[in-house]
Amino acid sequence: MSASTTQPTVPSGSRITCGISDGIADVRLDRPDKLNALSLDMLGELRATARRLGKTPGLRAVVVSGNGRSFCAGLDLGAAARNPAAVARAFVPTPRGTNLFQEACWAWRRLPVPVIAAVHGHVLGAGVQIALAADLRLTTPDARWCVKEVERGLVPDMSGIRALTQLVGIETAKRLTFTAEEFTGADAGRLGLAGTVTGSPLDEAFALAGQIAERRPEAVAAAKRLFDRRWSSGDRRTFAAERWEQLKLLPGAMRALQRSVK
Repeated sequence: MSASTTQPTVPSGSRITCGISDGIADVRLDRPDKLNALSLDMLGELRATARRLGKTPGLRAVVVSGNGRSFCAGLDLGAAARNPAAVARAFVPTPRGTNLFQEACWAWRRLPVPVIAAVHGHVLGAGVQIALAADLRLTTPDARWCVKEVERGLVPDMSGIRALTQLVGIETAKRLTFTAEEFTGADAGRLGLAGTVTGSPLDEAFALAGQIAERRPEAVAAAKRLFDRRWSSGDRRTFAAERWEQLKLLPGAMRALQRSVK
């Protein structure tokens, strides 16, 4: 499977498209003329798309990619600078603890199903942060990655600091952030920012999503909750959470086992 066969489930004219086939959502950044640089409207569309998928019955996995030559070349700062009032509004946090910039990324972590990012071309600034918000990442070896914000006098503030600390050591996270040095997709694999380096990330992402979709969805969702909520918690809390999740899953697993041995 390399693409969804359904029509986009977003309004005409959207820069974020989404189709669903066989329980797998195909989400694409669709501003190829700007290398998928993110406008404020696109941030809102990313958040809305994630929330809509979170309410979609039968969803098993999500693949996020970019149309054209790049995954995402970061924020469209020029467009944002022309609308400072909208930028100010986007910075206001919601009761969830995130503002629009952060929720455009972290909303994908909130989904109960695995999210896979298939990246190529430019993966810069906000593009890195969207990729890191996914559960799994596949990249071309020649993709151009860069934690670019400090070069522009900013910091990674779209949940990027949180995601970096989960994936690499603090020295690596600081070096990539302080220097804003560009590195390849192959480097991203060696550093631990991407789990798979491949010449065909989109095709392999859909193959991986299909493999995940064959597993019991309740078990996959529970495993994602455990990793996301307990990755940095103490041993006792993690063990207690494991027991609770397993207790909820056991009856169904036992029934399936009994059916298989009859």
